[in-house]
Amino acid sequence: MEEKSTGTLESIQEAAMQEFLDKGFQGASLRQIVKNAGVTTGAFYGYFSSKEALFNALVEPHAVALMGKFMEAQSSFAELPEEEQATCMGNASGACVRWMVDYICQHREPVKLLLCRSEGTSYEHFVHNMVEVEVEYTLRYMDVLRRLGQTLPELSQSLCHIIASGMFNGLFEIVVHDMPKEQALRDVEQFRTFYTGGWLKLMGG
Repeated sequence: MEEKSTGTLESIQEAAMQEFLDKGFQGASLRQIVKNAGVTTGAFYGYFSSKEALFNALVEPHAVALMGKFMEAQSSFAELPEEEQATCMGNASGACVRWMVDYICQHREPVKLLLCRSEGTSYEHFVHNMVEVEVEYTLRYMDVLRRLGQTLPELSQSLCHIIASGMFNGLFEIVVHDMPKEQALRDVEQFRTFYTGGWLKLMGG
């Protein structure tokens, strides 16, 4: 009985993954998922209360992993002594980005649901939320540099939001275009170099 139950769950999840990838959450048909899974509607409701509950089950572990690593990197950096923050910014951000690229390449389909097919769910603002966190910590970091005696121009919160938004949407192009891992790592590293140069120029470097 347990084996049959596990098989039913896997069939539902596999059918849902394909339906959501093809049509997005809003366009996906629960009736089609059930049909493709070869189960009854009653069997479906034995596992999930709704189409959104099914979508959430597919993406939530990956949303938690990506946001968790991102927040860990941000908070760990912010807890460093201020003098250390000024010297190891690039190393900290680079390690986090490389981890994210590796994670994305290992979990392509559910991450694609999260980033590209989640409109109409509680995850549709996932990237925006990351951007907001990045802006907050960027402004904090600039305050640190000023306290350390560096002269920085006034950069508005709206400008920081534009830059962070462009950065994250650029990073997640590896999901949109299903890039092979080696290409993704190379492109993202060069992308980071581009953004670093831009920040240095803005900050008077």
